Amino acid sequence: MTDSTLIRIIDSIGQHFINVFTFDLGRYLIAAGLISVSLWAAKGWANNRRIQQRRAVTGDYVREFSSSLRTVFVFGVTTISTVVMKEFGLVRFTETFSWGIFAVQTVVMIIAHDAYFYWMHRGLHHKRLFRATHLHHHKSRTPTPWAAYSFSTWEAVAEAAFVPLFLLAASTLGAEYMGLSVFIFLWHMIFRNVIGHAGVELYPAGWVDNKWVGWWNTTTHHDLHHSAGNYNYGLYFTWWDRMMGTEHPQYKERFRAVAKPIRMAARPAEAAIEAAVKGG
Repeated sequence: MTDSTLIRIIDSIGQHFINVFTFDLGRYLIAAGLISVSLWAAKGWANNRRIQQRRAVTGDYVREFSSSLRTVFVFGVTTISTVVMKEFGLVRFTETFSWGIFAVQTVVMIIAHDAYFYWMHRGLHHKRLFRATHLHHHKSRTPTPWAAYSFSTWEAVAEAAFVPLFLLAASTLGAEYMGLSVFIFLWHMIFRNVIGHAGVELYPAGWVDNKWVGWWNTTTHHDLHHSAGNYNYGLYFTWWDRMMGTEHPQYKERFRAVAKPIRMAARPAEAAIEAAVKGG
C-alpha cells in the first residue's frame, strides 16, 4: 500500500465518520422531534391513546437523549468498517439506477434487518449479556420517542453492525447495492423505531385484527416489551415473535384497549335524544 493510498483511506474514513455522525444525528432529531411535537399538538387524542398510566419524568428524557448522542458517535465509528471494506473491494455499490431493483433492494434490506434485530435482541436478553448490553435501554420502562437510540455502547455496536454485515453478505453474493436503497432503509428504520417508543398508540383501531396489516408492528407491541420484558422482540413485523412463541399473550387485547375510536362527547340535546332512543 502506497503512502498516497493510505492518505486517501484515512481521508475517506474521516469524511465517512463526519457524514454518518451528522446524518444519524439529523435522522434522530427529525424523527423523534416530529413525533414529539405531533403528540404535543394532539394532546387530547394522545392522552386517550396512552399505553401506560405512568409518565416519563425529566430524568428519563435526559438519559435517553444523552445516551442517544453516544449511540450516534458509536454508529459513526462502527460503520467505518464499510469504508475499509469498500476500499478493498469487499463491499460494492453501483451508480446505476432502476426503480425495480431499488424497490427489491430496499424491501430485502428491511426484512433482513427485522430478522437480524429479532435474534440480536433476544441474544442481548440472555442473562450473561443483558446487564452489560441491554439493561440501559430498559431503564426506559415507559419509553418516549427520544428512547429510540438510548443504547449502551455495546448495544450500539451490535445495532450498527447490521449495515456493514449486510452489505458484505450482499456483495459476497454478487449484488451491488444502490446508495438510495440504503438511504431509504435508514430513514424507515429510525421512524419505525421512534414510533415503537412513542408511548401512545399511533395505529388505527382494528389494525391487529386486519389480515393485511396485522403482521406490521404497532406502538403497543414494542411498548409491551419495555413494560413486560421477555416478549415482543421484533422491530418491524410480528413474524418472528409469532413463529418463536415470544409474542405477548395479551398483545391484541392491550392494543384494542388503547386504540378504540375516540368518541366525542355529545351536546346535551343530542345526549337526551340518544338516551330516549336507547330507552325506547
